[in-house]
Amino acid sequence: MKRDLQIGIKNIIKFMFCIMFLLVGTNMIVAQEVEKEEVVEKDDNKKEKKESGKIEASDKTTAGIKYRRSSLHTMIIEDAKLPKIDIILKTFNDAEFPDKYNDHTVGDKSFNLADYYVGPPEPLEGEKRDKKAEKDLSPSITKYLVDNKVANKMMAKWFSRNQDGAFNIELIAERGAYDASAQAAAVASSTERGNAMLEDAGEELIPATFVVVNYSKFVSNEDAAKVVKDIAYATAEKLGGFRETAEKAADAIYEKTRHGYSVWTTAYLYQLQWTDSIQAVFYQDMWMDGNSLDPIKKEMFDTTNLFGLTLLGFEKSSALISGLGNNAENEQMIIKNATIKSINSSYNKLQRKFEAFRTKSPLVSSDPLGAKIGMKEGVENGDKYEVLEQSMDEQGKITYKRKGVIKVEKNMVWDNRFKLGEGQEEVLDENGIPMKPENDLEFTHFKGGKGYYPGMLIRQIN
Repeated sequence: MKRDLQIGIKNIIKFMFCIMFLLVGTNMIVAQEVEKEEVVEKDDNKKEKKESGKIEASDKTTAGIKYRRSSLHTMIIEDAKLPKIDIILKTFNDAEFPDKYNDHTVGDKSFNLADYYVGPPEPLEGEKRDKKAEKDLSPSITKYLVDNKVANKMMAKWFSRNQDGAFNIELIAERGAYDASAQAAAVASSTERGNAMLEDAGEELIPATFVVVNYSKFVSNEDAAKVVKDIAYATAEKLGGFRETAEKAADAIYEKTRHGYSVWTTAYLYQLQWTDSIQAVFYQDMWMDGNSLDPIKKEMFDTTNLFGLTLLGFEKSSALISGLGNNAENEQMIIKNATIKSINSSYNKLQRKFEAFRTKSPLVSSDPLGAKIGMKEGVENGDKYEVLEQSMDEQGKITYKRKGVIKVEKNMVWDNRFKLGEGQEEVLDENGIPMKPENDLEFTHFKGGKGYYPGMLIRQIN
């Protein structure tokens, strides 16, 4: 309870003091805004008009560019002790799969924490309990992954394993972005395991396979809002003539925030292990196709502990929900949107923190230079990306050559957060008000370098 209160306070206190500052210092802020407008107007006179960001007709063929995505299996932890758990689970299961990844879902999308809970070790006499260890759910997640042989299932999916235990490389050929003739040749020669493709897959495709396990919880804002209000009142006493204004601001924010929740998500990132030694054992002792069935090899794959998932780390994110008292009819939709926002934010943080989890995206336009990634993916002004050109040699092996570095152009980040798919409901903010995009761009604009063309790939480097 104490930790939950601290979490709520952290969310609300920033909000409250921002509003207080805005109300107390109105005259100063207005003066600053006037000055800013004058500067912007002068700058605008010097700048050329921005392009609309629309894809030209000649570029629209790039929409179907095929390239190598990382593969992902997503899960969420069920915890009956958490409020709104039914909404959490339904929101997660109904959400669209992240379009930057190949869907590598295997088995269940959730598990009950109580069935796999692994608590921290008991402290030795005289030692304090490790509070961080108590909150770390990775031991429980790892137990679930091992007990249910999730790594084995992921390998079975990569090699299109049949019920009789036979493997083939159809999925590898497809996700490797090989052309039709190369795929046909590889599948036909699956007894030799399509060596060039498998070598390629071993270097890039299979190691870029991940599991993200989310733990989302709702923390009531009521207690936290009351604490922040008391802090604000204490601060207001020092403001002299502005005290009454500050207290009114504190009262207003208290009423606004006390009805809702803070949605907190912790996302744990695991990577599939695929080393030279693992490959050697797999190909020598377990590989078989439809023409060479062997029950011993089948059982060996079914029972082996050769494959595993390595924990890379975790990231946390949050979203504040307020005003539910005035929007009870929209409560479920507001909570759904906040949950999705919190989970997406966790994915974006994981990409920034762990290089292995960073994805590639194709350029869809060369003039202006642009790619279909935006605010939904956490793109920010000034982010840097390397530009990669892919090529295939005579053996069918794909390589990448770095052609330069580009940077996200200021104020030209595509707002794709509220794009609605077929049959989806509109996105509501924390007050139940429909949210609209900040701009009408159709992709994010970049600057820097020359000679780039649609179809080249970009990958974030900072």
